[in-house]
Amino acid sequence: MVRSVDKHGSRAAATPGTGTGTGTGTNVVWLGSPPFPEAAREALADSQLRRNLRTATTAIRDKRTAVTAELDDWEQLREAGAAIKRRTLRHLDRYLVQLEDSVTRAGGTVHWACDAAEANSIVTDLVRRTGAHEVVKVKSMATQEIGLNEHLARSGVRAYETDLAELVVQLGDDRPSHILVPAIHRNRAEIRDIFLREMAAWGRPSPEELTDEPGALAEAARLHLREKFLRAKVAVCGANFAVADTGTIGVVESEGNGRMCLSLPETLITVMGIEKVLPTWQDLEVFLQLLPRSSTGERMNPYTSTWTGTTTGDGPRAFHLVLLDNGRTATLADPVGRQALACIRCSACLNVCPVYERTGGRAYGSVYPGPIGAVLTPQLVSGGHADTLPFASTLCGACYEVCPVMIDIPEVLTHLRARVVENTRARRRTPTPEAVMMKAATAVLAEPARLVAAQKAAAWGGRLLGRRGVMGPLPGPLRGWSDARDTPVPPRETFRAWWRDRREEGTADR
Repeated sequence: MVRSVDKHGSRAAATPGTGTGTGTGTNVVWLGSPPFPEAAREALADSQLRRNLRTATTAIRDKRTAVTAELDDWEQLREAGAAIKRRTLRHLDRYLVQLEDSVTRAGGTVHWACDAAEANSIVTDLVRRTGAHEVVKVKSMATQEIGLNEHLARSGVRAYETDLAELVVQLGDDRPSHILVPAIHRNRAEIRDIFLREMAAWGRPSPEELTDEPGALAEAARLHLREKFLRAKVAVCGANFAVADTGTIGVVESEGNGRMCLSLPETLITVMGIEKVLPTWQDLEVFLQLLPRSSTGERMNPYTSTWTGTTTGDGPRAFHLVLLDNGRTATLADPVGRQALACIRCSACLNVCPVYERTGGRAYGSVYPGPIGAVLTPQLVSGGHADTLPFASTLCGACYEVCPVMIDIPEVLTHLRARVVENTRARRRTPTPEAVMMKAATAVLAEPARLVAAQKAAAWGGRLLGRRGVMGPLPGPLRGWSDARDTPVPPRETFRAWWRDRREEGTADR
């Protein structure tokens, strides 16, 4: 349960988290896309996309491996992070109330938002009260989750992304494809073209002689954004962490643009998922070691900004914290699925995932791509295309091995797959082809004589359909399998027959 607020931020009656949005109403987590299999097929055909992804993820993955190997207690740090998250989620209601009290004592104002619609309404109302018609933004997954930029635009307020990768995405009228590096699917030449083509429509144009050198691209972005930092009256940001006992909010970033947003405007509005709270500063110390090594392969974040309420003569004069549920309470009720709420958005799971590396993040159709998106999005957005995401995995387990808070993503994936199957079965009057095949397999495997007959039939069919040791196109609905992979011809002699013959010859025990 989360408390709702009226438009002035006062407490109202308790309201249950929904967790059942359609992606077009209150829970705007789904960005809109074909089902994952269809979107992935299109992405696989884009060779440039695959080269961009392979280059970027390999570089980040190698850096992470090197810096985590420097710590003898890395596994102990992971265990500590996982334990802190488990304890916090068990007592989330208590820590959230403590956080509210701490922020209020420090001069801030706390707002409780049940869903995306309520969060958007709160933020828009706060911006209107200042009289501003534009805001600068720090990179924020939570505001993307609720579709804040689009909602502000419909209300006559323009939001400017200041993170370099988010700026590329915004100028290109694109969608993020990575948690840490939203424009990972773009190479330098593509970014240069976007800057030359679109920057002027959003403010200061790029230099006409702009090259695709990283330094030149960064300088163009710096000049473009500086005027926005200096005139902005309102900033909107997310939060990586919030410390309950002091009311301190923390944002980590690599460029310094976030620091400009957090310190220059008169009003600062933070939209934070309720799962981001931590009990104490001591707990925060663990995550400030885990996060940079897991995300960017660095020993520490270049910019770690923390603030507690407001301070006279230093920073924003007004601070508002919007605590966002948007399906998290419902997710918390699932003993297996709640693991996803421990995520610290490091993106390590994306960088090792063989599926993500080949399809990119846009194929997931969600604000949260990759393995963590495949387990988080279906819990925040029920039904529809989100149900295809738990199947967007090979279950290789690489994501679990690198997760800094030890989320067992393969376990949650299989759990959600089972839920999709059960829901589908409950809706259908007739069984699915997959269900029929599974029942047939159960019947065959339950009786040795049936298994022997099936093996003989497979060997005969293999001789008929196979050539050069590989099966040709399979008949009927099985063709979908053979179209995508090579299927070895079944052996002429089964292991059962081989063993029986050897025992009869008296050689099986030698």
